[in-house]
Amino acid sequence: MPSTKIKGLISGSVILKLTSMFQPTNQEIAQILRQVAVSLKIKNENRFRINAFQRAADNIEKHPVPLVRLWQEKKLTDIPGIGQSIAQNLEQIFTTGQSQDFKNITAAIPKAVFALIVVPGIGPKTAHQLTRALKIKSKNNAITRLKKAAQSGQIKNISGFGIQKEQQILNNIKRWQGRQKDSSRILLYEADQVAEKIIAYLEQSEAVLVACPLGSLRRKTETVGDIDIAVASHNPKQVINHFVNFPDCKKVLSRGERTSASILLTNKKQVDLRIVAPKQMGSMIQHFTGSKDHNIALRELALKKGFSLSEYGIKNLTTKRLASFSKEKPLYLFLGLSWMPPEIRENRGEVEAAQRQFQSKLKSLPNLVEIKDIKGDLHIHSNFFMKSSHDLGTASAKEILSWAQKNHYQYLAFTEHNPSQSGHSKKEVINLLKKKKKWVEQINYSWKKSLKKRTNKLPFIFNGLEIDIRPDGSLAVPKEAFAFLDFAIVGVHSQFNLDKETMTKRIIKGLSHPKAKILAHPTCRLINKRPPIQVDWNKIFYFCQKNNKLIEINAAPRRLDLPDFLIRQAIKKKIKLVINTDSHDLDRLALMPYGVFTARRGWAQKDDIANTLPLDKIKKVLLSSILRKT
Repeated sequence: MPSTKIKGLISGSVILKLTSMFQPTNQEIAQILRQVAVSLKIKNENRFRINAFQRAADNIEKHPVPLVRLWQEKKLTDIPGIGQSIAQNLEQIFTTGQSQDFKNITAAIPKAVFALIVVPGIGPKTAHQLTRALKIKSKNNAITRLKKAAQSGQIKNISGFGIQKEQQILNNIKRWQGRQKDSSRILLYEADQVAEKIIAYLEQSEAVLVACPLGSLRRKTETVGDIDIAVASHNPKQVINHFVNFPDCKKVLSRGERTSASILLTNKKQVDLRIVAPKQMGSMIQHFTGSKDHNIALRELALKKGFSLSEYGIKNLTTKRLASFSKEKPLYLFLGLSWMPPEIRENRGEVEAAQRQFQSKLKSLPNLVEIKDIKGDLHIHSNFFMKSSHDLGTASAKEILSWAQKNHYQYLAFTEHNPSQSGHSKKEVINLLKKKKKWVEQINYSWKKSLKKRTNKLPFIFNGLEIDIRPDGSLAVPKEAFAFLDFAIVGVHSQFNLDKETMTKRIIKGLSHPKAKILAHPTCRLINKRPPIQVDWNKIFYFCQKNNKLIEINAAPRRLDLPDFLIRQAIKKKIKLVINTDSHDLDRLALMPYGVFTARRGWAQKDDIANTLPLDKIKKVLLSSILRKT
């Protein structure tokens, strides 16, 4: 049953009354769990239980595979945060339409509470107090009624509030309503470009000692909400005055005197600035980098040691003395932890690994791959002309090679899309690929010959082709044409809605050709536009591991595919990965760092990535033609 027909699923109640098994989205399930967490907090339940529901909600919401599918495969507990208790309640929802435990927990909480907590600054207990004092029961008009109450001065008379808090609530409601007009998260690449521009502008002020991004942007998640920037300064007022005059500022949303300011850009994105004294910069960066689950784990560890953790530092709960940190690393060391790269701070085992590493001095955290490790790009579309099945490249071989030389690459692969089947006969396709082979050989010969006049080595070109895997698993070029290729990168480019078993067989058959070396953009997702295909990744990983196939991490900002959680699974199964840009123009060659960021989020190290190999070794990987029986 489509989620649009689910009644009583979210915001109103977690009781799901349906006559047959339904399939709520991951976002809907996450909202149910958050309602349970809110109810437990209002009831002053154990914070560890509350955190468990919050963590499960966060991980479910971000997970690309529908939860109902994982339930059908008996893999619910594979998601961090879902233990047996939550899994059992989710099973009840999937089979009967409701969870009796969740119903009992949330029953006494006014539905309006769940609507009000979306407003910044209004937590569960504040929302509960406001709904009771103002007699707001319905979720449908809860925020509107609260706004009217603030405008008419009703909130200031509630115990514990006052006129200042009333005005703050009103301002927060207005800001929240403004965000709803354009609430979509932007791609990491887009957020990065904005942040770099703002930081460069901030650094023009002599009052700015250090500036850096925070939150999901610093963790390099695939999408980013608001852009948060931290600044260390002895003169916060001067920094704020400079910040609010940023050329692309459309509106100043808030402006403090010493610690913060917010602006709305002309592209309708919000930028929040946080300012702190240099001696507290490490604490500030750590706290606001997150993630929430990572920070919860740190706070719990700190409490066990008799400390509390905040953006200002670490406070001794006995002596009340506050330890400040100008850098992040000493803060982690203070807690008995080795420093962890921002990309892996998701509470997926990094805290425990950092603790083991600190205590034993043995390496437990991964040495994550870096952009400097990359030796080449094996998925590039040049402007070699042929009527292709998809977009042509726009950059010439000379332009691409010059760029690669400046960036110290040892090799590249020209992997234009296969010639269109409708536009060419079999003979024409073979002749085109024969012509391309000669073209690449001539380029390699010309560049090699010119080495005598040059001081720097020039990259070697592999002659590849990106080939469609048809729905039946066959590859969209004649078998005779493969003789003119060094290797093929194969992928699904159509009919994305096949069932899981059919799609899995399709991919394995396509990869079975001896020259099919790389699986391109494996999940076929387009972030915010197209969901991933349904595939049995265990079977794909098994086949790739047995047959020395590479799986791509596509650096295109809307792909970032393989996603981080599958990267980690692949690494555990000893699968070799390759980071490519899938460039169709010269500018996109510079997107390699975004593939590296994604690999790092999946805990990938240099040895996990094939294109960190030097030329002589990558030749052995790409030019071997051994297919093992499985």
